[in-house]
Amino acid sequence: MTVEKPAPTARQANKAAFEANKLAKWLRRATGQAIADFNMIEDGDKVMVCLSGGKDSFGLLDVLLYLREHAPIRFDVVAVNLDQKQPGFPAAVLPAYLSGLGIPFRIEEQDTYSIVKRLVPEGKTTCSLCSRLRRGILYRVATELGATKIALGHHRDDILETLFLNMFFGGKMKAMSPKLVTDDGRHVVIRPLAYVREQDLEAWAKAREFPIIPCNLCGSQPNLQRTQVKQMLRDWEKRFPGRIETLFRSLANIVPSHLMDGQLHDFRNLKATGVPDPDGDTAFDADEFPPASVVSWPA
Repeated sequence: MTVEKPAPTARQANKAAFEANKLAKWLRRATGQAIADFNMIEDGDKVMVCLSGGKDSFGLLDVLLYLREHAPIRFDVVAVNLDQKQPGFPAAVLPAYLSGLGIPFRIEEQDTYSIVKRLVPEGKTTCSLCSRLRRGILYRVATELGATKIALGHHRDDILETLFLNMFFGGKMKAMSPKLVTDDGRHVVIRPLAYVREQDLEAWAKAREFPIIPCNLCGSQPNLQRTQVKQMLRDWEKRFPGRIETLFRSLANIVPSHLMDGQLHDFRNLKATGVPDPDGDTAFDADEFPPASVVSWPA
């Protein structure tokens, strides 16, 4: 027997509206700050938003449409979805949603699903090949549309997960760039949600009731290394509030002289000059770290 949930009271509805408005302001402020910090969008840009049907890309499109109307610069937005012909993919959902927004969009149909399933052995990770195929197609579409920027929905947690994946499994300190030029030198890729937490995008997707479309390729691989790292970071955040934010801030506060990359710092030719070095040897100094309780993510 199905039990219907009682309708929310006026007080509950008002509280939900207040929280949604608070969240909206934070998402727009954080996204706007990232755009400004890295000069992601310039006057006259045509921004191609890659819309997968997941919460992140829906949130990105939603925020950029708001900023388009309120930002001090003029830019256009076009949404693009790649229909990879996954079995059961609800092809009508995104066209209906985007038509309702009244914005220009393009649905690009390419059967990358069959290619991935044919080339990747059963049980192996499909994300790498799938990503390469998608990337090539989206770059082509960007050229055809005359887009000057390609916007992806990666958020703060994606960036940190990538950092640890590269450290744990690739032996390198490398995360996701907030802004980069593609390998062929023809496009600029931006990640406007670089400062946004995944949990905020989850809450925003629920508040806005986005028509989420799951990925049957990625979603069928529960043991992915990224999933394990994601769980590790979430566990840290529960046990040590503030740790994740501090880790994220460290990505913008690099001290090459205290790492071990000879390409970034000339260790071989280092000599005493008699000139004080603000980043000099502090190995024997007491640590001066703020207590974890003072670190908090903006509300």
